[in-house]
This record gives sequence, structure tokens and C-alpha cells, in this order.
Amino acid sequence: MAYRWTNDLTAADVTPKDAFLNRRQIMAGAAGLGAIGFSATQAAARADLVPNSLEDITTYNNYYEFGTGKGDPAKNAGSLVTSPWSIKVDGMVDNPGEYSVNDLVAGLDIEERIYRLRCVEAWSMVVPWNGVELADVLKKAGVQSRGKYVAFETVVQPDNMVGVRRGVLDFPYVEGLRMDEAMHPLTLLATGIYGEPLAKQNGAPIRLVVPWKYGFKSIKSIVRISVTDRQPPTTWNKISSREFGFYSNVNPTVDHPRWSQADERRIGGGLFAGRQETLMFNGYDEVASLYAGMDLKANF
Repeated sequence: MAYRWTNDLTAADVTPKDAFLNRRQIMAGAAGLGAIGFSATQAAARADLVPNSLEDITTYNNYYEFGTGKGDPAKNAGSLVTSPWSIKVDGMVDNPGEYSVNDLVAGLDIEERIYRLRCVEAWSMVVPWNGVELADVLKKAGVQSRGKYVAFETVVQPDNMVGVRRGVLDFPYVEGLRMDEAMHPLTLLATGIYGEPLAKQNGAPIRLVVPWKYGFKSIKSIVRISVTDRQPPTTWNKISSREFGFYSNVNPTVDHPRWSQADERRIGGGLFAGRQETLMFNGYDEVASLYAGMDLKANF
């Protein structure tokens, strides 16, 4: 597989394999930065482009089915059963059915893409994903002309998910996209990170990645994909529509009611960790045309 570069990310921005394997050194600070091949000054200037280590990605994340702390998913997700796994594809499609992950992506190009990840909580990472374009999966499913939205649902395994047993949220977790968002070439169904299968805490065995939206839109451990003619309900929007909109595009001019979205904290920055400016659409300006004529402040 070859990396597909997105936006301003290039081959020079990938953490070399040897540095990646020694990621504990990278996290240690200046010594690790030297191992990446950048000087300290260069590393500071390019901190928003260098992919995070696998350790960052797999130990600092949200997956409320396994607890509300950032380290809880890494601690608790080992119990998730990911084999066998099936994804139900239904709704307004010509080829509904239950598909394994392999069947779902069969015949499609699995690409490696480096994407920024921006959490609504105002922290960020850069992640090298492996996966297929959601559009290609939807084309295989045969989206019918009346289909205007795509809805997604996460697995629920109460015996294996401490957050489900505690009733942290109203499970199953659900999300949705407008059809043109789902069909955009940046929208990915991810099956891996850094060329390895997805860790359970990151949404194994298959998850959504929508890089211009806040991270909670990128639903994990998908078991259902439905095409519908109505805007589907989404978990956080149901909890508080004032705080979490249906679109939830990254927008530094629209603050969360409890904090600013104008800047963000980059995870894993070592000695040079600090806040950086948040980019409109997380830097993916090519999606701006999807929202032409919309009031982006009103339609969060």
C-alpha cells in the first residue's frame, strides 16, 4: 500500500518506522525528536503535521462504552469480542444484507491516509489510518435515489462493556451523515492504524473517520449502516443539541458553550506541547462547497 497524502501532509511528515517502534523514546522529549529526524526547532514548527505515536493513539481516546476516562478504553476494551463480526447494511439500498468486514471491503483499495483528528473537547492528534472510502462501500450497496442520509450504529456488548453496564449513555451509540458528506472522498471506513489492525479501544474492527468533523462523529465498532431519507438521530445531539450539533464541523468561530474552540491542545507534543490554532474544517477546505449557502454558525 502507498500513502495517499491529504491536504498539506506529505511523505516527510510520516514518523519513520524505526522511530515509531521506539515510540517511548519519542515521547521522552528532545531525544525522541532527534530520533524522528527533525531538529527541535523543526519539530516545534511542524508539530501539527507529524503523526502521533501508536502509544498516543491507543492510550488517549474516548470510547464511553469502556468508561469516561481517557485511559479507560485502553484498560477495558480488551474484552470486546471482534470475531466473528458482521455489519448490517439496510434501508434504501439495492443490496441489503449482513456482511463480514472482509466481504464489506472486498475488491476495494485499502489506502493509508494521514488525517488530523480534532476532538470537540479541544485536543487533537494526527493519525495514519488504513481503510476504504465509505463512498465505495455505499456504491457496492447500491444507494437508491431516495437515500439522503447514512446512519451508523455501534456494537453493544453489555457483558464486555463496563460503560454500557453503568448506563453512561443511552446505548447503542448512533451517528449519521448527509449523503454528500458520506460520499465525499475524504470520508473513510478505517480498519487499521500505522499498517496494523485497529486496536479494540480505537473502534476495532471497523470505524468511520470524517476528518473535517469533531471526533465524536467518527463512530467506532460499526455493526449497522443504514441509508434513509430522513436525518437520523445522533447520540450526542440527543443528549444536548445546544452543545453537539448534527453537523459538528470543526469551526474555530463557534465555541462550545463551556469552552473556546479557537485553539486546541496537541496530544503527544513532548517538550513542545502547547496550544495551536484550530483550522476551519480542521484544515480540509475542500469540503467547504458541501455547505455553500449554509450559516455555519447556526448549523453547528
